Amino acid sequence: MGMKMTVRRLDLGYFIRPASETGGPHPRVEPVLAYLVRHDQGLLLFDTGIGNADSGTEAHYRPQRRPLQGALSAAGVTLADISVVVNCHLHFDHCGGNPLLAGKPILVQDVELATARRGDYTIDELVDFPGAVYEELAGETELWPGVRIIPTPGHTQGHQSLVLRRGDGTAVLAGQAHDFASQFASDHLARQAALQGVEPPLPAYPHWLERLADFDPRRVLFAHDCSVWEPADSNRADEQGSRQRR
Repeated sequence: MGMKMTVRRLDLGYFIRPASETGGPHPRVEPVLAYLVRHDQGLLLFDTGIGNADSGTEAHYRPQRRPLQGALSAAGVTLADISVVVNCHLHFDHCGGNPLLAGKPILVQDVELATARRGDYTIDELVDFPGAVYEELAGETELWPGVRIIPTPGHTQGHQSLVLRRGDGTAVLAGQAHDFASQFASDHLARQAALQGVEPPLPAYPHWLERLADFDPRRVLFAHDCSVWEPADSNRADEQGSRQRR
């Protein structure tokens, strides 16, 4: 039986990714999403929104921020109620609210923090600020019963995701391990094709998908996509439809 916990998505604004980064002729507007996890052990905040940046970064991404305090208030909590922060990585659109949570433990991969501190990576003031308390991880760890942090490198070397073993099935907070749910779906299917012995060529997929698959995720949520990945499980869909018709 999975742990009983709840997850609430927080809308913390959006930014405009320029065409030079979209792979196409047009810019793209992307949401910035964080997640509030309620657990018997406390309140966990996964990512904290868009931080203040230098003028060049502001002009490049044109971020539109929703204050973290307001998003938390809409969820019925305050900054003081947060027990622990987990950042998927330390780019300015994921750790921007960290200075508001001085004194709270911030869990990051050690390689991520080391990279951020070398400079030319993020906004330095969002990393080492007065009252910053880091707990550096070296790989996978269980934070609380039913809550595991899994390294998911790719977007950055120290990127990490959160696995939540819930009573209604495992949820994964994947951060920016993939930009979009559709990209995760493509990699998931590439892995499935490889396991089924489909002859190459096949697309490569991240090695950490094997570890996530061990948890049989039923929902995967992302930092820059409001869409949610769910497995294409016809038997499960039939069972759900049957329950709805009763």
